[in-house]
Amino acid sequence: MYKELLEGKARMSVTGLGYVGLPIALRFAKELSVIAFDIRPDRIESMKKGIDPSNELPPEAFDDTDIYFTSDPEDLKEASFHIIAVPTPTNKNKLPDLGPVLAASKTIGSVIKKGDYVVYESTVYPGCTEEDCIPVIEKFSSLKYREDFKAGFSPERINPGDKVNTLTAIVKVTSGCDAASAEEIARVYELIIDAGVHRASSIKVAEASKIIENTQRDINIAFMNELSIIFNKMGINTYEVLEAAGTKWNFLKFYPGLVGGHCIGVDPYYLSFKAKELGYHPQMIDSGRFINDSMGRYIGKQTVKKIIGASKGPKGARALVMGITFKENVTDIRNSKVVDVISELLDFGLVVDVVDPSADAGEVKNEYGLELKEKPSGRYDAVIVAVNHSSYLELTEDYFAGMLTDKGILVDIKGIYRDKIKELSYWSL
Repeated sequence: MYKELLEGKARMSVTGLGYVGLPIALRFAKELSVIAFDIRPDRIESMKKGIDPSNELPPEAFDDTDIYFTSDPEDLKEASFHIIAVPTPTNKNKLPDLGPVLAASKTIGSVIKKGDYVVYESTVYPGCTEEDCIPVIEKFSSLKYREDFKAGFSPERINPGDKVNTLTAIVKVTSGCDAASAEEIARVYELIIDAGVHRASSIKVAEASKIIENTQRDINIAFMNELSIIFNKMGINTYEVLEAAGTKWNFLKFYPGLVGGHCIGVDPYYLSFKAKELGYHPQMIDSGRFINDSMGRYIGKQTVKKIIGASKGPKGARALVMGITFKENVTDIRNSKVVDVISELLDFGLVVDVVDPSADAGEVKNEYGLELKEKPSGRYDAVIVAVNHSSYLELTEDYFAGMLTDKGILVDIKGIYRDKIKELSYWSL
């Protein structure tokens, strides 16, 4: 397969052209012939014009590529090496929603040929690829796994908004269903990954390696969030404590904050689900998720308490929330925990304005029913800096003083202004 791809005798396909799939498709297209498929025609039209709908890649990323963008699944029949990079979200009950990855498996199952390869990049619980996805391909292709087609798993490690740790700069974990396919898949990825490839011993090991990366971060951030709650009761600043503790060489530098998005805020639920299916209740994973899922409401309550402490009633008080994307310097609003802060404020009767230089107003309205303001207006009883976008980093105390009412509170969730604020009423995690 590696040789046929390299010689142009076989083509690659990438299904799912979001923040993971599109960079992979474009990078491979500098070396191979790639068919790039997505179910949304509007996104395909943007990409044909050299525009990344996720606003992660510059126009020049599309240069010098052999790539064909399509929303017609029939075009996938021309490919022999298929990569699936669709989302794996959770449903409203925090259970894995395999709908997108199973739908993609059905699509590939309808076009796959004898001798083809399928590699999943979508984050799933260990066993999902071979126990849930491959049977779908077998059903719709009438082909036999391992005998007629090969499969592998290579977890995505792309960090949205990160311009340093990019696709090619991060070691890639690869795996296959047998020794031969594992080596072929690894060699294909070695074409584009400058940092090298780690060959996992099995598909299940590769799946597990990805799921614990984000679960580990989730648990560590949950510990920081719990510390911030405790230290708030003690009247000391969490970031000052972490700064002091961080002078020891082996102290792990995690920080409190809102944990949303489609990775850290989602993946632990996949591992927890599988553990419970096997009869084990994961206490640490679930506790971490509970703490992190509660932080938005906690921040909202603390803000209301500060407003009440300034001898103001919360009903009718005005609050400005700065930032609604799930993290800094991205446009993605999916699973943003800033929405929990806003919901808590609204429940207490506050009037809330929301601004964000990166988010799309239409997407915010469709996703959360919230109106995104172009800019702040009037004075506010509380200003909450929820996302530390780069454009916010240099804002001064005078800037916030000009927006706040008498005894107004500045809530700095990530503590980015803690050394700048001298006069205003100030609170951070």
